[in-house]
Amino acid sequence: MATRTSQAPRSRGYRSADGGLSPADQAKAAALRRMKSLALTLLLAMAVVFAVAFALQRQYAWLEYVRAASEGGMVGALADWFAVTALFRHPLGVPIPHTAIIPRRKDAIGVSLSQFVEQNFLSEEVVREKLASVDAAQKAGGWLARPENARRVATEGAAAIRGAFAVLRDDDVQDVIEAMVRKHLLGPPWGPPVGRMAARLFADGHHHKLVDLLVDRAAEWVDTNHTVVAGLVSERSPSWVPNFVDDLVGDKVYLELRKFIRAVQADQDHQVRRSLDKYLTELAEDLQHDPEMIARAESIKAQVLDDPRVRELAARTWESVKAALLEAVDDGNSPLRIQFTAAVRDFGTRLAEDPDLAAKANAWLADAAGYAVRTYRSDIASVISDTVERWDAEETSRKIELQVGRDLQFIRINGTVVGSLAGLLIFAVARLFLG
Repeated sequence: MATRTSQAPRSRGYRSADGGLSPADQAKAAALRRMKSLALTLLLAMAVVFAVAFALQRQYAWLEYVRAASEGGMVGALADWFAVTALFRHPLGVPIPHTAIIPRRKDAIGVSLSQFVEQNFLSEEVVREKLASVDAAQKAGGWLARPENARRVATEGAAAIRGAFAVLRDDDVQDVIEAMVRKHLLGPPWGPPVGRMAARLFADGHHHKLVDLLVDRAAEWVDTNHTVVAGLVSERSPSWVPNFVDDLVGDKVYLELRKFIRAVQADQDHQVRRSLDKYLTELAEDLQHDPEMIARAESIKAQVLDDPRVRELAARTWESVKAALLEAVDDGNSPLRIQFTAAVRDFGTRLAEDPDLAAKANAWLADAAGYAVRTYRSDIASVISDTVERWDAEETSRKIELQVGRDLQFIRINGTVVGSLAGLLIFAVARLFLG
């Protein structure tokens, strides 16, 4: 038996209103006292009737029947008083064998009750049948669809987020983010996935818009920078070349460059564009299959995201997420709270109105409940036996008597009545046949 760390105060009677009983238990204790008084009154009444009848039966023969009835009533009342009392304590404090059954056997009773609950209530079939009859998904959907309930869910969710942030340490979260970045971002090689993604983009022609943008910007730059182009030609020409020659050559270079840019801009099938497509396609293939190119991509990755940068990225990510969430949950009118509340209502409406979705949710709930009952039924039921084992023996008896004792007093009353009738019948039969 487990060691009891705490015991309830021992008590043979029932505590008064200031003795720690709840109002409901006080009412039950008062009802029990009234029933005990009634049963005792019947016993005393039988005793008085028996005494009177016994004393006067020689003068009035019919009192023999009254005496027999009252005698049987006393026997029945005393027998049932003993039986009921023996459940909870030793009658009159005398340690008679097989009395005080509940205090002596409370642990066994707790184990039996635990097994009864486990076998009859915590079975997967019972739980599934109950959930099927309840239609929990549709009822939950109707509840969530109401605006006040959706706001309540959002409020409780905000409180949970605040509580989580209060418990979580920033350094621990940053370590987790850093570990995830290293495992999922830095660990795998970048070359092959980048190459596969680039190959799909290039095959679909998504890069053409970027090329068009670059060509358009180049054309704009050339149109507005004639002096710059001519100046570059003059700077690179020999010093002995006359200035007018530099101007002529600069103008020619500018015109040819402008003409070239316009041609590339106007012709979607220009040789430069085809060459660029070929280069980009080969680059995507090399990133996937060329060991040297893959190694170069890894080198670039290492340079871009070295250890200090990874730690800084994790810290900035957590700080940004934390600040954004805290600001959102503290503001009842924040977009996040509004969208979350709307999502809860929408989900509830769909659960209430979509039979297929409700059926799927009910099936999921049944599977989850079935798994929980199948896996943890013994642990759940053991709460009963463990709790009863920790109770004090006399306090356990008092608790049970408080709950069922009033009904048990009817046994005493019925025993008195039945004993009287039995005594009367036995005496009448005996007089009839034996004289």
